[in-house]
Amino acid sequence: MGFSTKAIHAGVDPDPSFGSIMTPVHLTSTYVQQGLGENKGYDYSRAGNPTRTALETNIAALEGAKAGLAFASGMAAISAVFHLLETGDHVLVSKNVYGGTYRLGKLVLNSFKLNFDFIDTTDVKNIERAIRFNTKMLFVETPTNPTMEITDLNAVAKLCKSRNLISVVDNTFASPFLQNPLDYGIDIVMHSATKYINGHSDMIGGLLALNDKKLIERLKFIQKSAGNMMSPFDAWLCLRGVKTLAVRMARHEMNAMEVAQFLTKQRKVKKVNYPGLVSHPQNRLARKQMRGFGGIISFDLGSLSAAKKLLKRVRLISLAESLGGVESLISHPATMTHASVPAEERKRIGVTDGLVRMSVGIEDVEDILADLKQALAGV
Repeated sequence: MGFSTKAIHAGVDPDPSFGSIMTPVHLTSTYVQQGLGENKGYDYSRAGNPTRTALETNIAALEGAKAGLAFASGMAAISAVFHLLETGDHVLVSKNVYGGTYRLGKLVLNSFKLNFDFIDTTDVKNIERAIRFNTKMLFVETPTNPTMEITDLNAVAKLCKSRNLISVVDNTFASPFLQNPLDYGIDIVMHSATKYINGHSDMIGGLLALNDKKLIERLKFIQKSAGNMMSPFDAWLCLRGVKTLAVRMARHEMNAMEVAQFLTKQRKVKKVNYPGLVSHPQNRLARKQMRGFGGIISFDLGSLSAAKKLLKRVRLISLAESLGGVESLISHPATMTHASVPAEERKRIGVTDGLVRMSVGIEDVEDILADLKQALAGV
């Protein structure tokens, strides 16, 4: 079954009551039982809900997984993954992950004596050198947010298996349409469903996909116990959005490539980060493990002043947090998504004051380019 077919049909069956083609929103907290220990598969919506189950089945199909789990947000999904750890455990994380992941590790979970080191994962030797006796997990984002660095999934999966580490990949920027980390031996794939999978900037959610039976059972237990599951309505919205994932991602990528090429020719732009450009240091690796390069670009204007001027002048492109919606969004990582990362650390990982991140939408690319051109004219 092809990707688009799975995106539209996996987990979705006509409603047996009336034959509705769309999965109903099961807005119920509890379920009537036929007797003690007798139910129709559900007893309480924190533990399970038919609408959520449909979405979980869908993401499992798209990632080639045995199970999927839907959470209230991408950070809730990451939090559940970190709940697999115990006091004193050590975690290695890609150095320029989403700022919320940094915040959770360094500013929240450190009080539970979990140790996080943020390292350059583009070279597997860096990971190998950083492993300690108490290292239990490697959390990789590829491409990274916002500098678009690529990590070799095959290499890190092999290393993690040889050292008995749980391997986790945040696949949000690529989406399952462009990359399937489980195929390379990764243990857990995570998505902010808020972004490309939903694609319409109208819900918040997180997804996990995995194959290992013990990890599946443990994460289901954590989901049920912590109560950080996705609501039925958000699951329904996400099921609606995922049906067009393939066609949206193709357009996102087509537009992003044109925007990236345009930006490389602008003298006011000091650097462009996009894996699809031959100038990207991991372009060859991206071509090897991805089926495309996605719709996210970051570019450096050289100073905070220049970035402010550009962000003030855009008209069609909206200045806003988040990404992956059908509309083009632009943001300033240093003061928005990565504001909780100390300034010295931001500088070390390439999140400069002049760096701008753009989520290229599916509008007519000529209109996107025209907006960027007029905005750059005022920088």
